[in-house]
Amino acid sequence: MLKDNFGRIHNYLRISLTDNCNFRCTYCMPQEEMEWMPQSRLMSADEIVELAEVFVELGVTKIRLTGGEPLVRKDAGDIIQRLGKLPVELSLTTNGILVPKYIDLLKESGVKSINVSLDTLNPEKFKRLTRRDQFQQVWDSIMLLLEEGFRVKINAVAMLGQIEDELVDFIQLTKKYPLHIRFIEFMPFQGNSWDSKKVLTAGEMLKIAGSKLDFKKLTDKPHSTAKKYKVSGYAGTFAFITTMSEHFCGSCNRLRLTADGKIKNCLFGKDELDLLSRLRNGEEVRSLIHESLAKKHAILGGQFSADYQLTQADKIENRSMIKIGG
Repeated sequence: MLKDNFGRIHNYLRISLTDNCNFRCTYCMPQEEMEWMPQSRLMSADEIVELAEVFVELGVTKIRLTGGEPLVRKDAGDIIQRLGKLPVELSLTTNGILVPKYIDLLKESGVKSINVSLDTLNPEKFKRLTRRDQFQQVWDSIMLLLEEGFRVKINAVAMLGQIEDELVDFIQLTKKYPLHIRFIEFMPFQGNSWDSKKVLTAGEMLKIAGSKLDFKKLTDKPHSTAKKYKVSGYAGTFAFITTMSEHFCGSCNRLRLTADGKIKNCLFGKDELDLLSRLRNGEEVRSLIHESLAKKHAILGGQFSADYQLTQADKIENRSMIKIGG
């Protein structure tokens, strides 16, 4: 069992397959031209599977693959197939571009839930945000996933001045489609120009939605990061991930493994322990996993307070989002 000093049991592992991506989202990457990790620093497919097996032995029951964009990795299919044989719930977060290429493999590997990152429904705004003109490909992939029976969540980063005029449009998608729209409060990471004034809180978004729609609060699952709502008679749901305005650290059950094999006990934590080097040296890694858990802070990686308005982004020690893996 993976338990920290606050009694939280960790059974959910997020594995980053790569720090590379075929998009250049402004809130994720510090700049257009980035230096990617050399292949020698990345976990190999064998190493990913071996470490995943250790985590499963220690009690992990859910694994989510992230990136960068996980599907840009050439051996992503092999990794997905092999992890799909483990006794876990396997899921994936993607920008959707390469979904058609992998759709059959995802089904065969037992993946049932896919998160697709999409911050706007406007093709021109999409181009500005991602620096890529591929909105239609992403939308087509979302429709394909629904047609093939996947549970699809859309992750939209909610930045003040960017999402307000589309908030209701996103929610209206759930009238016809069994989508699960999740609005994520803008979070601070290295190089993403975060400012507390750019945060649009869930409370503010609820007021916007409530001025146009009649909806009800749903019961959230244990360990859920999203506060869920539903418009009566609609096929899907919408939710808010309230990291900044109302953290959910008390029920955290997540660990992260970066593409270069470092364990992070918190998305915002600066502490990292090197599992990959120990594995490559032929040493056991279980004690290092437990050591990481023992260092986990009560809230927000110990880097800032629950009042996000007091947060000083330039004082936070962390990787950029794409180097963490979300």
